[in-house]
Amino acid sequence: MGEILHGDCAKILSDVPDKSVSLVITSPPYNIGKPYEKERMTLEEYAEWLRPIVTSLTSKVKPSGSICWQVGNYVKDGVVVPLDYIFYEMFTTAGMKLRNRIIWHFNFGLHAQQRFSGRYETLLWFTKSDSYRFNLDKVRVPQLYPGKRHPKGRANGGGQLSGNPLGKNPSDVWEFSAPEAFLRDALWNIPNVKSLHPEKTAHPCQFPSELVERCVLAFTKPGDTVLDPFVGAGTSVIAAVKLGRRGIGIDKSKRYVNLANKRIAALEAGTLEFRRSGTPIRQPRKGEKVATVPAEWKKRR
Repeated sequence: MGEILHGDCAKILSDVPDKSVSLVITSPPYNIGKPYEKERMTLEEYAEWLRPIVTSLTSKVKPSGSICWQVGNYVKDGVVVPLDYIFYEMFTTAGMKLRNRIIWHFNFGLHAQQRFSGRYETLLWFTKSDSYRFNLDKVRVPQLYPGKRHPKGRANGGGQLSGNPLGKNPSDVWEFSAPEAFLRDALWNIPNVKSLHPEKTAHPCQFPSELVERCVLAFTKPGDTVLDPFVGAGTSVIAAVKLGRRGIGIDKSKRYVNLANKRIAALEAGTLEFRRSGTPIRQPRKGEKVATVPAEWKKRR
């Protein structure tokens, strides 16, 4: 079941019962001038706008529940402020406990001229208490050395297989573009949503369904409620419904509420396009034009 609510999340959250949500997963506005954001604020104004929303969200989460807060950087005049730094203080002040600071690396993103190009964002995983749900077996990745064994001389477990047959615990760095890194380090390999991505919509800052699905699988069980207070194109609710959870999304933009509802209807009709989870990143073929150094560049060498 998926429900998209239109309006200001600060007001709508008051109608959500306390301790009723198993997972909050969202990517709030970054205050970088995107069309769907408010007029650009100072960092202090931005923090004060979101602080009461963060406090309200923590009250909606069950004692066993989690919040996944995915953010990037605020940049002004070439100076970078990592937004997770600001939100860490907000959430811990509200009583939440940080379990992982997950690095989301991707190959395409913000280009820069006076500093290195931005190629990562962070996902902060907070829990309400020490008794939280974590379904590790649902999100394990393949073992690199499944036949590896403990040394025979070891007193406990000598000669026995050292790995878990269900797979390896993923790291807290999720790689989104290099299959070699996946094989070497068992990172999660998911691309960000760009122009040719099958899930791409008119929303300018859409995160991939696979990213949300991993969190839903790890931190909830079927029938649980998943909430996204800045739902945008509806990906969080779609991932929840797809996996047998109840999804609630909130957005102040009527345009995106309509878009999210259309995507949910397409999901129910079986026509919504997804990038299949675990699909390798496409690599350009040898001789392909897009991967060939252009003649103009060769002349400069």
